[in-house]
Amino acid sequence: MTEPTTLLQAVRYFSSPAVCRELLAAQRWPDGPVCPRCGGADPWFKQARGIWRCKACKRDFSVKVGTIFEDSPIPLTAWFPAIWMMSSSKKSVSSHGLARALGVTQKTAWFMVHRIRLLMKQGGFEPLSGEVEVDETFVGGKERNKHHSKRQHRGTGGIGKAAVMGLLARHGEVRTKVVPNVRRATLQRVVRQQVAPGSTVYSDSLASYGGLSWDYIHATIDHAERYAENRIHTNGLENFWSLFKRTIYGTHHSVSPVHLDRYLDDATFRFNTRKMSDGARFSATVAQADGRRLTYKKLIGDSDDVTAQ
Repeated sequence: MTEPTTLLQAVRYFSSPAVCRELLAAQRWPDGPVCPRCGGADPWFKQARGIWRCKACKRDFSVKVGTIFEDSPIPLTAWFPAIWMMSSSKKSVSSHGLARALGVTQKTAWFMVHRIRLLMKQGGFEPLSGEVEVDETFVGGKERNKHHSKRQHRGTGGIGKAAVMGLLARHGEVRTKVVPNVRRATLQRVVRQQVAPGSTVYSDSLASYGGLSWDYIHATIDHAERYAENRIHTNGLENFWSLFKRTIYGTHHSVSPVHLDRYLDDATFRFNTRKMSDGARFSATVAQADGRRLTYKKLIGDSDDVTAQ
């Protein structure tokens, strides 16, 4: 059978444990299996158990060792359709929806989706250049809808919500980040880290962006008057925020601020691979499995440990 292009084909294709093992092994070790513990090459394959024995350290290892799949009782025949669903669904998949689809508990599905989001985390970026849109937004429920004991303030706006900043290269990739606040020092630090000097930066009229003209060609648009003036606008980033918030409110309904970075990784990955086919996006996701692990203890631990993943 040829490689799948639809979810139905993917479920059939990945129904064989041998096929799943060979696909993951080819992604991890294009030049042949390598022991993830000692780095020994040319291990001996045990056909009956579907694992390898390292000739150097004399230890057995499977294709799962050193990946998000390590120590998981869920077989790859279930993991791969789950990754396909997560990477191809425009507004993601909830843990409840995945649990129903796979026949596992919601707690198991919740752990799975967070490990899959770890695969979608991108890094090692070169600075953005050219025309770059910069904008910030707030994610969270409205204060007036919260129980009185949980309200931080009776006002509106961003009070009680998590602040998120985004940068979008025109007709290119988007980068997002949870920020502690929207003050000048915070936002401009992110811009200077992510955007090459001399680039054109478009933002709204928020005072926190004042002063960027020292390092960039900075143009602003006042949304109280208009949303675009020739090339000066942040509509591309506003489009991303709209899609992201529909994902949060429509699919997940509520998100803990501790895990918000992971949901951003999920949405950012799909947006940056929007021109790929579902099969290519799936392969790009699985290709990042090597060296990435997330234990349940780490996932539910303190916010510093969780958001650092």
